[in-house]
Amino acid sequence: MSKPNSLKRVLGLNDAIGVGLGAIIGAGIFVVTGVAAGVSGASFIVGLMIAGLIASFNGLSSAQLAAVYPQSGGTYEYGYRLLNPSLGFSAGWMFIISKLSAAGIVAIGFGSYFHQLVPAFAPITYSVAAVVLLTIANIVGIKKAGAINLVIVLVTLISLVYFIVGGIGSVKASNFTPFAPFGVMGIAESTAILFFAFTGYARIATLAEEVVEPTKTIPRAVIITIISAIVLYAGVSIVATGAIGAEGMAQSKSPLQVAANAMAAPGISTIITIGASTAMLGVLLSQILGISRMLLAMGRRNDLPHFFEKIHSKTAVPHIGILFTSVIILAITILGTFEFVVRAATFTILLYYSITNIAAIRQPNQQQLYSKAIPYLGLVGCIAMSISLPLNVIVSGIALLAIGFAVRYLVRRFSAT
Repeated sequence: MSKPNSLKRVLGLNDAIGVGLGAIIGAGIFVVTGVAAGVSGASFIVGLMIAGLIASFNGLSSAQLAAVYPQSGGTYEYGYRLLNPSLGFSAGWMFIISKLSAAGIVAIGFGSYFHQLVPAFAPITYSVAAVVLLTIANIVGIKKAGAINLVIVLVTLISLVYFIVGGIGSVKASNFTPFAPFGVMGIAESTAILFFAFTGYARIATLAEEVVEPTKTIPRAVIITIISAIVLYAGVSIVATGAIGAEGMAQSKSPLQVAANAMAAPGISTIITIGASTAMLGVLLSQILGISRMLLAMGRRNDLPHFFEKIHSKTAVPHIGILFTSVIILAITILGTFEFVVRAATFTILLYYSITNIAAIRQPNQQQLYSKAIPYLGLVGCIAMSISLPLNVIVSGIALLAIGFAVRYLVRRFSAT
């Protein structure tokens, strides 16, 4: 029997994997691969594998922690329990900032892609409609939202598998040369860029309070999600590069669309557009899920206003957190990208995963599911990537964190009066 102010454990293994894949397979594969190709040439595929490896270390750390602390909040919760309140709050605040900015971008991306399929309305109309509909899906209950997510993910996976199979015949060896025109530094930069294409697996840990048998389900779901994403990303990247070359990918904001246009497989361009649209929907759905649960966790600890911890008596979802999240996403979508926030998001997500790994290092030996080396390797990977970030990005991230602590101070001061 669930407590009055607790969430229901209704997500099984397939649901958890669906949430993870829905969060990962989105803007990363459809957009970021082109950016990575621009900084490292065809060798961005090597950067992709390295990014996937580092993501695997971080994912195992998240899974190990979530298995022992299966509450909403993910690293926010682990930071509080194993490190200190300041680091816990930092993780939670950075998660909210980075995911809100990303959700706005994804909503705009969905409108652009879907407009190509149905040009009856302006792209922004489709973007707003997507946010509203997915908000309703979240409000009616996590089980229904999970079912919708599984359908969305399935369509996306089918489209990408068809892209790989249908595009193999268009691959040319000459498109892989020169392989690494910008050397090791180019590969390193592409690794940092592509790491963010894998970060959605943490959504599984953020929703841990709603997962059935979290000790078993979450580690399995995280591992299956990351392995699936690495294999799929590698196949898509190799075929796309082989079809149009790294330069062709780098020149477009929708590199897979350009690659599909160069392939002879029937209907492949339309199928990829459909896949891109559903991928954006999947990410947007998972962003609303994850952010609202983080608001719930932070409201419980009085790091944010208490009203965020309210759970609907019938649907058992944090409805106020969901509505607040959607309003902010709509504002970002309508007003356009907040460039300051987006630039700083790279720093915030690396800080988030650094705290994850430090918390995993601090876990007692009897709670360790994997080698002690795993969180150390994940931490080193995060630090190495953060060093490559421009100074203004780091400064922007620190400024956003300072704003967070100011908000926390005000919340606690006014709640005490």
